[in-house]
Amino acid sequence: MDSPARNATNGCEGAPEPIGSAPFDPVVNVAGIDEDAIADGPGLRFVLFVQGCARNCPGCHNPQTHAFGAGTDMHVSELFQRIVSNPLLTGVTFSGGDPMYQAAPLAELAERLRAHGGYDITVFTGDTFEGLLRRGTPDQLRLLKAADILIDGPFVQAQRDRLLRFRGSSNQRILDVRRSLSEMRPVWTIDPEWIEGDPVADPSRSRRTRP
Repeated sequence: MDSPARNATNGCEGAPEPIGSAPFDPVVNVAGIDEDAIADGPGLRFVLFVQGCARNCPGCHNPQTHAFGAGTDMHVSELFQRIVSNPLLTGVTFSGGDPMYQAAPLAELAERLRAHGGYDITVFTGDTFEGLLRRGTPDQLRLLKAADILIDGPFVQAQRDRLLRFRGSSNQRILDVRRSLSEMRPVWTIDPEWIEGDPVADPSRSRRTRP
């Protein structure tokens, strides 16, 4: 399956509510897969590009992932086996599209991977951490709790910056999910693998105020 371009441009405001809940072996509608990626997080990663995003941000890298239901249906069990069969992987990234529209099956996959152990799990979304806490569905909160890193916020073309690490515009944040949930506020990761050299995220370099 061909993978879409690297995702750093997830959505804008005004998208509809996600639909559906997870069956025993839920299905993910998949836009593409990169089984040995290095552009969507540190280390060697399995990147799952999900199909579906109603946000339609100007300049999105992956407009082909916007139409709902236009991808390939894959069971969580199949995706899990493809991931764990590669001993070189250090992380898994859910990108898109916007993974929060398929939160139920992705939460199931993330929880199975956490139980297996050994993976950094990262989720991109055009929503924000604060927005998910206020209005997130139970499945979206379940996916959030299963993640290690959340890269949140819509892609804003006017704030595009090619020097940023792992995201497209300077309003987007690289959040430590465990600390953010513990403190009930967005907390940037301090992991140098994520932020070193970043003009916004790296406190040793940044002269900008973090969003």
